[in-house]
Amino acid sequence: MAPTMRALVLGADGPVLARAPVPSPGPSEVRLRVLACALNRADLYMAEGRRHGDAGGPGAILGLEWAGTVDAVGAEVPSHVRIGQRVMGSGRGAFADYAVADWGRVLPMPDGLEPAQAASLPIALQTMHDALVTHGGLRAGMSLLIHGASTAVGLMALRIARCLGAGWVGGSSTSEAKRQRLLGLGMDLVVDPAVSGWSGLVLDATAGRGADLVVDMLSGPAINDTLAATAIEGRIVNVGRLAGRTGSFDFDLHALRRVRYCGVTFRTRSREEVRRITADMLRDLGGPLGDGTLRLPVDREFALEQGAQALAYMRANGHFGKIILRVA
Repeated sequence: MAPTMRALVLGADGPVLARAPVPSPGPSEVRLRVLACALNRADLYMAEGRRHGDAGGPGAILGLEWAGTVDAVGAEVPSHVRIGQRVMGSGRGAFADYAVADWGRVLPMPDGLEPAQAASLPIALQTMHDALVTHGGLRAGMSLLIHGASTAVGLMALRIARCLGAGWVGGSSTSEAKRQRLLGLGMDLVVDPAVSGWSGLVLDATAGRGADLVVDMLSGPAINDTLAATAIEGRIVNVGRLAGRTGSFDFDLHALRRVRYCGVTFRTRSREEVRRITADMLRDLGGPLGDGTLRLPVDREFALEQGAQALAYMRANGHFGKIILRVA
């Protein structure tokens, strides 16, 4: 009889804990004994029955981010990934006792880091390095506005920006409590994007120039104010759409500000592209990752059996930092 494991799967009425076959790694894949997982916004979509790229759907094991130990490797996996190694990474089917992922998504877990903390890092690191550096061209001294700054990726954007020597860093949040916490973490200004006139506050804080770079997790109806708050010849990188997937776009304002606007997602990345993104991030951020500079707050931990409750807690949107499932 084939071995089975615990897994949080999408059932007919939502996420349920069930038994599932232990996965076998393909030639270029790594199997992990999962110790902890982290929740992401995409997990909410998949828990509702929607797909995230080619992941999700009825019967799918949920989860995209984990930390654990290497349990098995395929024949084509490079030798730097080895059985017994403590690692963290991303890949489908994370909310289970075992998960498989392409070796290019697997990162070494820094010494002394607890699995619950390690599980919170991979997606935020990969996403924000790609947005800030590869597409945003962030350099020392540049000003940065982080829309949706209290999200995990927003908090990581602040950490990376400080590591890379950014100048003025502002952010946004609709929660007064979260705005105060962001100021306590070193943001120079935090605005409420739901209040009219917030772009003027950014312009005032940047001597009328606006932010050289905006990483935008909101999109939706805030886009025109975001254009107004962006420096002439600045850049906006569309990372998320928490405020809406569509909205009115002022093309004339876009032209006047001469803003370079681009979108990023991992859903349409090839395996080779993801490997390159991960390698580039480790090249630039391996030092601060290893010395503890790049960490995220953990808001709350749940057991794997409480996966449905953890997703409900995330849906309520009161958290600050990552939500973790402890598996072992």
